[in-house]
Amino acid sequence: MKRVFERPESLKETPFRYCPGCGHSLIHRLITESIDGLGLREKVIGIAPVGCAVFAYDYFKFDMLEVPHGRPPATATAMKRVLPDRIVFSYQGDGDLAAIGTAEIIHAAARGENISVFFVNNATYGMTGGQMAPTTLLGQRTSTTLKGRDAAVTGYPLRMSEILATIEGAAFIARASVDSPKNLLKTKAFIEKAFRYQIEGKGFSFVEVLSPCPTDWGLTPEASLKWIQSEMMTIYTLGVLKDRHG
Repeated sequence: MKRVFERPESLKETPFRYCPGCGHSLIHRLITESIDGLGLREKVIGIAPVGCAVFAYDYFKFDMLEVPHGRPPATATAMKRVLPDRIVFSYQGDGDLAAIGTAEIIHAAARGENISVFFVNNATYGMTGGQMAPTTLLGQRTSTTLKGRDAAVTGYPLRMSEILATIEGAAFIARASVDSPKNLLKTKAFIEKAFRYQIEGKGFSFVEVLSPCPTDWGLTPEASLKWIQSEMMTIYTLGVLKDRHG
């Protein structure tokens, strides 16, 4: 009998413990499929911070480094400069990259560091109780914006891909989503391109992925996917925002 699910070699057999409907498991699979397809498993180094991303070391079957909140770009910079033959990537959530780590990611892009960054945007602080994140939409209710995010009080959502696309040192900036099979394929293509650009020494690559958080959104997994389509995509448009070598 033919197996429907073939586990990528770079993905451990450890069962995922993410919440039902969480997008991290899908993104993990796309990253590992890309790594295996490009033959990178023996030379790749992943870096993850605090947050739901911290669990990545339980699932990726290659070298992983855990670092303080917001510091993956700085650590990736050091790792790549010391070991330039390795493929180095960071795996970060929005509470990490777009809040305490904002300066780190902006200056890594400005320096044109030859690393790949995968940014999971679920518009909330997922691990710590669903508080407002820099990416939380206006009107979106969280555990710290019970009446919805109000621009007069907490400002506007940060569009990190658009911000980074303005930086001269950035080579490839794209936004994708895991809301549908079609977009899963596009997400994988962007991830592979980010890795290829690093292999070819083309500089800083950044892929943002819109991802569901049913638990903190208070929605079913199915409704969460629809919310990405009806709400998140109106603010965070999909596609390639910058491709310096395309």
